[in-house]
Amino acid sequence: MAYELIMPKMGESIEEATIIRWLKNVGDTVEVDEPVLEIATDKVDSEVPSPEAGLLTQQLFGEGDVVKVGAAVAMIDNGSGDAPAPAPVVEKATPKAEPTPVEQVFETVQNAVQTATPVVSNANGERFYSPLVLNIARTEGVPMGELEAVTGSGKNGRVTKKDILAYVKDRTAAPQPTPAETSAPASTPAPAAPAPKTAPAVSMNKGDEVIEMDRMRKLIADHMVMSKQTSPHVTSFVEADVTNLVNWRNKYKNIFQEREGEKLTFTPLFVEAITRAIKDFPMINISVDGDNIFRRRDINVGMAAALPSGNLIVPVIKNADTMNLVGLARAVNDLANRARNNALKPDEIQGGTYTLTNVGTFGNVMGTPIINQPQVAIMAAGAIRKKPAVIETEHGDMIGIRHMMYLSHSYDHRVVDGALGGMFVRRVADYLEQWDMNREI
Repeated sequence: MAYELIMPKMGESIEEATIIRWLKNVGDTVEVDEPVLEIATDKVDSEVPSPEAGLLTQQLFGEGDVVKVGAAVAMIDNGSGDAPAPAPVVEKATPKAEPTPVEQVFETVQNAVQTATPVVSNANGERFYSPLVLNIARTEGVPMGELEAVTGSGKNGRVTKKDILAYVKDRTAAPQPTPAETSAPASTPAPAAPAPKTAPAVSMNKGDEVIEMDRMRKLIADHMVMSKQTSPHVTSFVEADVTNLVNWRNKYKNIFQEREGEKLTFTPLFVEAITRAIKDFPMINISVDGDNIFRRRDINVGMAAALPSGNLIVPVIKNADTMNLVGLARAVNDLANRARNNALKPDEIQGGTYTLTNVGTFGNVMGTPIINQPQVAIMAAGAIRKKPAVIETEHGDMIGIRHMMYLSHSYDHRVVDGALGGMFVRRVADYLEQWDMNREI
């Protein structure tokens, strides 16, 4: 009897995955729980095991294909002697092109922000436009009247992502007149569309080596460029005296590890201070879609982690404000360890509302981090160093050796002004500086 190997559900917000590689070929024997293929969702790669033993009789998709969650990807005969069930007719998904900044603006937001999708009528009935198509059209300045004229290659003439991107490309090469331009006097010349900017060609010199980006590095590169194109970045800096924090951690870190079996790093302490500051300034915990601001109820803190490959990934601590310090330490250690071992689940890098990156791990004093879209702010924690500092006492000022660090706060100046961005990072520093030395853990 043949049974279907199904693309598994990998998280609440994950709807599809890309097949990277088939680990078993047609005719191969498959054992129970043996991986059959490798799949990728965003930055996370996973293996799909077989729930039963048998013979792989059919691969329904090829490498590079994008498959919806719940669709059958293969047929496996378990040798029971029953007539094999016919392979289902599965609509093959279109392979993903490399995401452009325009596409990623909405693709990153769409799981968290659900808006009504406008429809317009055509001769065949109702013509639907997906949120992605509408967002690309809005970003590229394509009015609805012009969008209606775009020929769709999808079902019932539906305009697909490929259609709108092709139209935008042709439109840039030969700009179409907008209704306002059409009604302008004949004597008014239409402004010429600016030529698209391209990076200068790189010349090769003797001894140079060409290294092709891997899939994750391409995603990171696109995401970083898109973030800079989307948000006007402003960065505020604060120097914090974290002597009490350092001394408290030195006092309890061994006790904590013996009792909890976990390391007590500085990261959960930083996360706790950030969540407290977000509650004081909730307009930092927002996202932007066009002219709409979405204030998040949950506080989900992403923690940027460097992988052994040199790439970057940002696992998310969900509902970080509801955890005590023990829970935060466990969450931080668990996510960091599984990130290094490529064992994160796709849903664990989704849904972040604010991000922390600890550049001090690499000995850096400060940094100017790039916002992780669709968030509007990110904080970098610099290295903690001993420095001479002025200490104010009731008997006068004195010089002492203190543990000092810089906090760098980058924020989206479309919606976060300097006052809010500056007060937020100052509040985080206050919570770290005012750490209670008598706090029990």
